[in-house]
Amino acid sequence: MQMQLINAVIAALPMPVMLIGPTERIEAFNPAAGQLFVSDGIGRHYITALRQPLMMDAVEQTLRDGQTRISRYLGNEGGRDTTWRVNVGAAMLEAGRGVVLSFEDVTALEEANQMRRDFVANVSHELRTPLTALMGFVETIKGAARDDPVARDRFLNIMEREAGRMARLVADLLSLSRVEEEERVRPTAPVDLTGLIEAALVALGPAAETAGVMLNFTRPDTPVTVPGDAGQLRQVLTNLIENAMKYGGRDRTVTIALTPPADDVALRSIGVRLSVSDQGEGIAPHHIPRLTERFYRVDTHRSREVGGTGLGLAIVKHIVSRHRGRLRIESEPGQGSRFTVILPAS
Repeated sequence: MQMQLINAVIAALPMPVMLIGPTERIEAFNPAAGQLFVSDGIGRHYITALRQPLMMDAVEQTLRDGQTRISRYLGNEGGRDTTWRVNVGAAMLEAGRGVVLSFEDVTALEEANQMRRDFVANVSHELRTPLTALMGFVETIKGAARDDPVARDRFLNIMEREAGRMARLVADLLSLSRVEEEERVRPTAPVDLTGLIEAALVALGPAAETAGVMLNFTRPDTPVTVPGDAGQLRQVLTNLIENAMKYGGRDRTVTIALTPPADDVALRSIGVRLSVSDQGEGIAPHHIPRLTERFYRVDTHRSREVGGTGLGLAIVKHIVSRHRGRLRIESEPGQGSRFTVILPAS
């Protein structure tokens, strides 16, 4: 009768629950626990199901002294690592003391904590290098280069460049923060994409000329308007075109193409496609899935040389997501790269 009641209670619980009896064998578990352990464990020794030292120690100690403990179980679901917070509590059964294990999925919390740790570490690393350079040059100018105008001017130019790099990083961090705050609110104001691209090309014209890059815009026959945030879409354009200019190479062409509204499989509705293509070295396939991660760089040294902060594509991804669009990246080594933004037309 007691086991019938226990089985009925734990079967109604949404989280995985397992009962270990006084003989250290599994006496009951609910369907959620069956999915977690992918086996019928009734009657088996708990070690054969748990197989993790922390869990086995917690169960053993609770069986011995009856004290409630918190432990940790690491699982895997569909190729994705999962983390569970496990409450290990004593239960008095007819045959003696047993142990009830209840599992709480804290994977999302663990991932968020890891992202936060990675973010702090990356920002600290990105700021430490220019700050160290600035402090060194200030010390040199105050000392050995005090009366050397040539060296002083050279160091001041380097200091200006490093300060600019920090300013760009802070600006990108603030921009990313604003985009993330607004990501759940879809913008609805009409935006003329054709005019936006033409304005961006005019603004980037001097930089393209300095870099020896030709900007080519393939215009649609009619103006293209989408619901959106003009400022954020301008930022998407600027980031993608600047990246293409930086990594496409000198004496190469960057092509910007815009298609008129049409049925789009990616959106399952009417959409427009904005693509930016370069003629650079291309990107190896294993890098492509990670390009939109914060601070991820294919070539760290080169990215810093050209003034990259490692946040541009992360900003693009969040802006496109806010507009309920899609970002597609196509590239092959030696064949250049194409970044395509797919936006709903209504």
